[in-house]
This record gives sequence, C-alpha cells and structure tokens, in this order.
Amino acid sequence: MSFSPGPSGPLGLTTIQEQRERWERKRSRTAKELVQTEQRYCQQLELVTTYFVEILKAKGTLKQDIRESIFSSIKAIHSVNQSLLVHLENGYFGRGFDQFCPQLHNYNMYVDNIYNASKVLRIQLKKNKAFRRFKELQEARPEFNNHKLEDLLQLPIQRIDQYKHFLQDLTANTSPDNPEFQQLSRAVTAVCVVSQRIHNNNQCHENHLQLCRVQKLLKGRKTKVLAAGRWYIREGWLKMVPPKGADAKPKMFFLFSDMLLQAKRCSPLHPINGDKFAGQHAYPLQDCTVEKVFGHTKSQGGLLSLTFPKAKLLLMSSNQEDLNDWYESLSSAIRKLQSKTVVHQRDELCRRPLRSAGDCHNTPSSSDPSRKRNMVSAESAEQTQKWEGSAPKRMKQSDAPEQSVEASTSSCVIL
Repeated sequence: MSFSPGPSGPLGLTTIQEQRERWERKRSRTAKELVQTEQRYCQQLELVTTYFVEILKAKGTLKQDIRESIFSSIKAIHSVNQSLLVHLENGYFGRGFDQFCPQLHNYNMYVDNIYNASKVLRIQLKKNKAFRRFKELQEARPEFNNHKLEDLLQLPIQRIDQYKHFLQDLTANTSPDNPEFQQLSRAVTAVCVVSQRIHNNNQCHENHLQLCRVQKLLKGRKTKVLAAGRWYIREGWLKMVPPKGADAKPKMFFLFSDMLLQAKRCSPLHPINGDKFAGQHAYPLQDCTVEKVFGHTKSQGGLLSLTFPKAKLLLMSSNQEDLNDWYESLSSAIRKLQSKTVVHQRDELCRRPLRSAGDCHNTPSSSDPSRKRNMVSAESAEQTQKWEGSAPKRMKQSDAPEQSVEASTSSCVIL
C-alpha cells in the first residue's frame, strides 16, 4: 500500500505568498479608488463653500440663520476632509482615519439637519428672487459641470456610505499584524455608527411623510394621525362582518404601531372631500388580541377576529395573501406594543425608592407604653363603632387600581 506525498514546504509557502499578494493587490486597488474619489469629493465641497457659503456671507443675500439652516456644517466638513486627503495621498490610511473619526460630529450635525436644509432651500428658491438668480448664475459656472446645488448638498450623506465600504475592504485585505489594522477597524466602527444614524433618519422621515399623507386623506381635523412615536405600517380595504348576519361592508383600515383606524370613503359627489375618507373608529392595540378564524386554510381568503376590551371585529378578505399579511402585521404590532409596556412597567418598579431601615424603625413599637395605649384606644373606638352599626364601609385595596385601569383603558374611540 502506497501513500501519495502531501504538498511540500516550499509549495505551501508559495500558496500563502500568493494569497498575500492577492490581498495586497485588492488593498492597493481599494486605496487608489479611495484617494481618487476623495480628491473629487473635496473639489465638490470646495465649490459649495467658495461659491455659495463664502459669497453669500459677503453679499448678505441670505440671513445668517437661513444660510446656516441650508449649509449647516459643510464648511467644517470641507476642512476636516482636506486634512484627511493629505494623509490618504501620502499613504497613511490608518493615521488619516484615526484623526478623521473624532471629527465625525460635524457629519452627525449635517445628517440631522439635511431634511430641514432641503425644506428651507425650497422655500428660499420659491420666495427669494435674488437668491434664485444667484444660484442659477453660480451653477452656470464651468467648474460646476452642470451640477445643481441640491445634488452637491447630498454629497456628505453619500460619502459616509462610501467610506463604510472602502474601510471594510481595506480592513479585510490588511494583515492583523499591520499597525494600520487596529486603526482601520476603529474607523469602520465609527463610520458605521454615522451610517446607521443616516438610515434611522431616513426611516423617520419616510414615516413622517406617510403619516402626513394619511392625515391629508382624512377629512376635517377631528381624526389626529400625527403623533410622537407613532409609526405607519400599512393600509387597505377589508370587509367588516356585522354581528347580526347582515351583508359585509368594505371599510378602509389604516394600521399604525399603536392603533387600527377604521374609515369610510366620502361621497364622490362632495365638492371638496370627494377623494377623502371619514374616520369612524380608532381601536387601540394595547389590549387587543388577533386570530385567524379560517384564514389559515388554503381556501380563498378568510376571517380575522380582533378582540378589544369592549369591542370585537370580524374582518374578511377574499385574498389569502393579503389576509396573511394583515394577520402578521397586526400580530407584530401588538407584540411590540405589549413588550414595550412590560419593559416600561419594569423600569418604573426599578426606579421606585426602596424602604430604608430607618422607615422600619419608625413603625409603632408594642414595647412603647404610650404607643400601646394609643393603639388600644383606637381599637376600642373602632369596636364601639361596629357595635353601634356606624362603622364606615372600607374600600378594598385592590379596588383603586382596577378602577383606574378601567377608566384609562379605551376599547375604541368613536370619531
């Protein structure tokens, strides 16, 4: 029986060397692209700071607060990135980002203001004729290469996502023994935090737009959709099955993170509200339970049963996929809302002050003669009231919280 020899030492070393060379080629390619894009990025930032921020400040075309609302911290960002570019051009990637990351608060400020900046810019272009003319003249310069101010203001937001991918590629192709590895790893973490901040802000903005859209769909101001902490989930038509066997009527439902809103379409002949809805009921999801009646089968559609403390809904859909989506959305919203309540109650209990030993010592002691006499006299007076039949009726200790919960819990709000 013979054995084939394994790979020799030199062959193994050659394979490791080839792998290292591939890593180095990838790293060099990424580094080159990073430097080139950083050069172009700094040039575009300079266009904004030179031809807009500085000249507008000198001319006084915009008031200071309006100018700061539009351009925010872009001048500070330009200064920070110029320093970064010097390090990158000299090949000091780890050192450059190590000094760059502590200045990311300028990006945080810019990220948090970007939607307000876009809004203020639109208002000024609409109302301020001098600024509108100034913007057109600056954008017509050959240096701008047909770029609009609106596009240039989005560059710092886009650059953070580019940094994230560049740094991840550089770290993946840098040996852990390299002194830059730890610096690049820290930079990846810091930039990812800002990237997540951008993502969260985008979600909040999109949610706000959805809430505003639904609010405009509802006639009048009686139904309030805009509320702090409320998230839009979905909307659609479902048939309401009445309890007494009448025909099921289609209703429009809007699902939010804390309530289910039922609405009906206004008359199409109405001169103003022909394309709107009238809110009918707002069902809070806090104490709601949802279950499929027979929608779990492979039949065409099914029923959803929603149970509230003082109301019950049967909602029907002939579309099985749509019904399943409603069930999953409702279940998820209820589960998240109830879990938040449990966490809040646990935090409230943790914040309550503990009873100190001194409080325990302040309780009446049976060994104190004067206190003992007072306790005996009080008991005698209470016994006398019982004999005379005039003792007041005491409320059970559990009655107060039950009444308060019942008073604060609403099964539905009629709009």
